[in-house]
Amino acid sequence: MNRKLIIGTRGSQLALWQANYVKERLAAIGVDSELKIIKTQGDIVQHLRLDKLEGKGFFTKELEEELLQNQIDLAVHSHKDLPTTNPPGLIIAAVSEREDPSELLIIHKDCVDIKKRLSLKHNATVGTSSNRRKAQLLSLRPDLEFTDLRGNLQTRIQKLRDEQYDAIVLAKAGVSRIEMDLADFHIEEIAPIEVIPAPAQGVLAIQIRETDSELFETLRQIHDQKVADTIAVERKVLNLFDAGCHAPLGCYCRETADGKYEAWTSIADDNEDFPDRLYVQTDTTEGLADTIFSKFRKDRKLASSVFITRDLDENSYLGRYLAKHKIHVDARSLIRIFPTINKLDSFILKRADWIFFNSKNAIDHFFKLNPLILKKTKLAVLGRGSEDALRKYDRIADFSGDNLGIKTEDIAKEFAKLVDGQTVFIPRAKDSMMSIQNALTANTKVIDMPIYETVLEEEVNKSNADVLIFTSPSNVEAYFRDNLVDPGQQIICIGYSTAKSIEAMGLRYTLPFTPDEIGLAEAIFGLEF
Repeated sequence: MNRKLIIGTRGSQLALWQANYVKERLAAIGVDSELKIIKTQGDIVQHLRLDKLEGKGFFTKELEEELLQNQIDLAVHSHKDLPTTNPPGLIIAAVSEREDPSELLIIHKDCVDIKKRLSLKHNATVGTSSNRRKAQLLSLRPDLEFTDLRGNLQTRIQKLRDEQYDAIVLAKAGVSRIEMDLADFHIEEIAPIEVIPAPAQGVLAIQIRETDSELFETLRQIHDQKVADTIAVERKVLNLFDAGCHAPLGCYCRETADGKYEAWTSIADDNEDFPDRLYVQTDTTEGLADTIFSKFRKDRKLASSVFITRDLDENSYLGRYLAKHKIHVDARSLIRIFPTINKLDSFILKRADWIFFNSKNAIDHFFKLNPLILKKTKLAVLGRGSEDALRKYDRIADFSGDNLGIKTEDIAKEFAKLVDGQTVFIPRAKDSMMSIQNALTANTKVIDMPIYETVLEEEVNKSNADVLIFTSPSNVEAYFRDNLVDPGQQIICIGYSTAKSIEAMGLRYTLPFTPDEIGLAEAIFGLEF
């Protein structure tokens, strides 16, 4: 290409970073370009909430008009800001690789409470103009208050410094791109499978005129097709629900290491509605968006009753999800738990570089022993449920497997790499599976200690619930000693070891992606009746 291109962009620091990034990518393939700054409706109108601005594309419309009038050759957008259909005459010619689509909860240091989920104090005021974020954060922390937040990234951070909010929520991608200094705040990174991001969050879109075939072919050299395939699922879900970027809808699709695809979707009626969530894994992206859409149809029959082998707080995430859908709950543990030791040798703890907990019970029994943990010792947990349990003891996990996959073995492999050559203390249940221990390298020293044991209840009454949820292999053993599964009953297992117990009996089951209440809610919602 022998012409100099004009790149249209908004004027914020982040938008300029994005446009310059594309400019550099073009220069690398021998194409010269320059920037043209264009103000959009979203930049000019700062006194209204985003969902009150007319139409869709209020951060993109003016750039698209300049394209159509041949005033610029291409426009660089945050892909999540684009409507799901292009104006006639325009196309997306290329997309960038995907920056981490996680959210950042940026907390004023006076408002931190690590005993609370997300480390944010009770009744805190959070700044965000995203209905998607509001609905999902309220489902995790119903005590939070929300106030609208507008302006560029620097303006939003300054408002937090000025104590107009206790915390604000920003996309990690934008913060990372302009390398913002947030050292004076407490940062909680929220994985995209916990608070599900906006479709295409973290991706740049390069838009051109449909007739500019020469530029289209040039831009294919900087196009990321794998990213295009996954965000196409997210964007089609957005389109099927006829939702704009202000809707309380999140969708996140990614390719797994073995070439499959998995997608998480969260949808609420409004920003105060408890969202429904779905996790789906498939072999291909073809038809995936339609599958997701069909699961959310209003006439789909859900379970009417659930049995779970542990006590359930009605104010917990799962309790509130079940109450929303008027699902009857039979919650009862089928085991009793007893400590096996009454004191920990402080010398053992002094030797430990890491302590790994594979359950909430392990955490509770460990801290009942009043352990003396050195500052150097790091703590690791299997997933979000244990992570939350740890917070009750004023501790935050240094490693959590909640984003690494369904299988305990996968989490164990990643943990083994992290702690290679160090000393790991593992307090656990007597006769528990040794997945973590077996994955650790020969260079790693292991201090393995049973600190509690489980005893099965002698008599267990049968449940007629539509869904049977088992939370441990011991509970599986206790239930099926005297009972069978009825036709039509469906089984959900918490954790891979529990699933293996069900599998050994030749029964089918569903395994949530995460062994916590969010994962359970997703699994229950995904069942067909």
